[in-house]
Amino acid sequence: MDGRRFLKVSCLLSLALLLAAGGVSASPQITGDEARPLRFSDIVQPPPDRARTRMNERVFDRVWSEVQRGYYDPGLHGVDWDAARARFRPLAVAATDDRTLYRVVNDMLDLLDDGHAAASPPAAVRRQEAMFERRAVMGLTLMAGEDRNVWTVERVRAGSPAETAGVEVGWTLNTVDGRPWGPDVEVFDGRPVQLVLTDETGARRETTLTPRLMDGPQPFVADYSRPGVLVLRIEQFDPGLGRWIGHELDGLPADVNVVLDLRANPGGRLWEAESVLTCFLPRGQVWATRTGRRGRAVALKAAGDCGDHEAPVANPVAVLVDKGSRSAAELTPAALQEAGRGIVVGEQTIGSVLIAQDTNLPDGGRLTLSRSDYVTAGGVRLEKRGVTPDILAPRTVAERRAGEDPTLEAAIAALQSADRVHAESQSSGL
Repeated sequence: MDGRRFLKVSCLLSLALLLAAGGVSASPQITGDEARPLRFSDIVQPPPDRARTRMNERVFDRVWSEVQRGYYDPGLHGVDWDAARARFRPLAVAATDDRTLYRVVNDMLDLLDDGHAAASPPAAVRRQEAMFERRAVMGLTLMAGEDRNVWTVERVRAGSPAETAGVEVGWTLNTVDGRPWGPDVEVFDGRPVQLVLTDETGARRETTLTPRLMDGPQPFVADYSRPGVLVLRIEQFDPGLGRWIGHELDGLPADVNVVLDLRANPGGRLWEAESVLTCFLPRGQVWATRTGRRGRAVALKAAGDCGDHEAPVANPVAVLVDKGSRSAAELTPAALQEAGRGIVVGEQTIGSVLIAQDTNLPDGGRLTLSRSDYVTAGGVRLEKRGVTPDILAPRTVAERRAGEDPTLEAAIAALQSADRVHAESQSSGL
């Protein structure tokens, strides 16, 4: 499950994703950047060699057949899939590089109008898998907005080449070494790259930076710096998340408020979402229903791995979300909100919540495809609808640059207010 175009150039990704920026990815977040959609008129290139042609055929046919036999909607949202094959296969077979091949494949997947349906080329998969490892980076995390071809700098990593070069949050990245970024592009330690960006005033900004090796970020971070508040920052729903949260909750006083920060989180593994919910909901409580291609409905219950906790903790909870919160990072706050167990604070999420799985492709790429539909325990379908916060508290670009976080402050204030109301009711015997 995961976030779209985290790696589709989704991110994780998507992914990366500084994305990874992943999980079961479907995110529009990526550490690097992306190009405009392929136009068929762009495909004017010399014929591919025989080995390339054969691999193109294998990749395309695997994607096409996986959708035909495994997509959650057997009607494929009304798309004539045979006609799609006739239209796109010759273009895919004729591709002379990964960029062109995966643009054709993703243009076909776009017919499904599904934020999770995306194919990531081998370079993007390698980047995703190394997201939290030591590797060569520029230090940029980019995110697509409503226009999926415009990638905005979401974060600039402290101490990175991008920070040294003066790149700012809120700028858009246009080209790298003279061409739009694509998922097939990799950066290398010590090899300079030239970036062309546009700042918030529309002015052109050019800079040259040299990627260098940096340790990967931590996927999960616990912040105890504020009295009476534990902030758990979760980059994505990776293996071990539920057990890690359980460990952080061990021995935590019941009057300490917990904030789950899921902003810019592209999603990840469904099991880990279930495990997070098991830390806060009664074990066995139904929080959603998934329905697969054959129409069989399966109840999703709080039955995951929250470490040594057999019962949910009593601590008050708030969840931070924004437009970059997708997939599992939408399922989780929706479930807590609907159960009356948590306050959701931030921005409306985008509504990319179908349950997806990954399939490895013959060339080392990866297909992310929705395999199940999803509704909350209350029967709400969040796909293309998203989660509406209890408290709207967006964070502006200027505030992010200044290190201010009104979203977090609003969540803490709401929890403290609820604490006071509870204390007053207790003292009055109500």
